[in-house]
Amino acid sequence: MHRLFIVLFAAFIAGASPAFGQEREVPYWATIDTSELNMRVGPSVNYRIEWVYRREGLPVKVVRVIDGWRLIRDPDGAQGWVVARLLSARRGAIVVGEGLAALREAPADNAQLKWNAEPGVVGKLGECEAGWCRFDVAGRAGWIRAERLWGAGEP
Repeated sequence: MHRLFIVLFAAFIAGASPAFGQEREVPYWATIDTSELNMRVGPSVNYRIEWVYRREGLPVKVVRVIDGWRLIRDPDGAQGWVVARLLSARRGAIVVGEGLAALREAPADNAQLKWNAEPGVVGKLGECEAGWCRFDVAGRAGWIRAERLWGAGEP
């Protein structure tokens, strides 16, 4: 009985680890889960910092995994290493393209316009269907064309 308890406790601890949920096949989407994140040129604190992100919720593509480090690619194409525990598995997206992007009441071009979002706006990504995605920016949610979002679709 004691041995079973130890095995179950070890499994629980492994499942509770922040990086545990990110141990999956690459590439995959993640978001920055801190107000400041250092991107390094290699997978260790011994490597120099290439870039500092100050945008919580920014979507990134994880392209490689080594121990507690993730090689990420950001919306601008920059690539580098970050500490895994500072990323979240929550899906997010950033508005891309030229001009304002319409957020509509329903996933259709003729649906009522709720808001317009400028390129660079970051939000939470919801379900996507038929070329449209549910997008929430600080509680203002609507449907936006998937092509206007970096972070939607397959990584």
